[in-house]
Amino acid sequence: MKYLYALMFLALCLSLSRDYRRTGKGLRLALKGLLEILPVLLLMIISISVLLFLVPDKMIAEYLGSNNKFTGFCFAVLFGSITIMPGFIAFPLCGILLKKGVSYMVLSAFSTTLMMVGITTYPLERKYFGTKVTIIRNAAGLFIAIIVAVITGIFYKELF
Repeated sequence: MKYLYALMFLALCLSLSRDYRRTGKGLRLALKGLLEILPVLLLMIISISVLLFLVPDKMIAEYLGSNNKFTGFCFAVLFGSITIMPGFIAFPLCGILLKKGVSYMVLSAFSTTLMMVGITTYPLERKYFGTKVTIIRNAAGLFIAIIVAVITGIFYKELF
């Protein structure tokens, strides 16, 4: 991660040396965008934190945990397909769930369906892309998410 920060810093310095005004304008635009999404971002982080605090570890382990991998996998696919959550929230949440004993395969199913399947966003997608494209996209996303989760389970020796 340190290398990425160093690379970003070097790119910023290069950009500043090339065109100070455009770089400053870009930074102001980025800051404005961050400030616009910050309330929603903080609300999501707080909501997830409160939810994880209120839901007992045993319940998480029961539904998503390693006792029954197939049940955990199915719940992960279901929750991931229904829930709307950006990656920068989903991945830290997966880290927390990993510490609570949820398997990599289940986390893979959860995070991949979060990113690729949108049951909640179906009406909006249908409006812009049409019913057929929306169904095909969601079905393909679900299929790919299941394949990724199974490969993850094989890789981490959780499946066989």
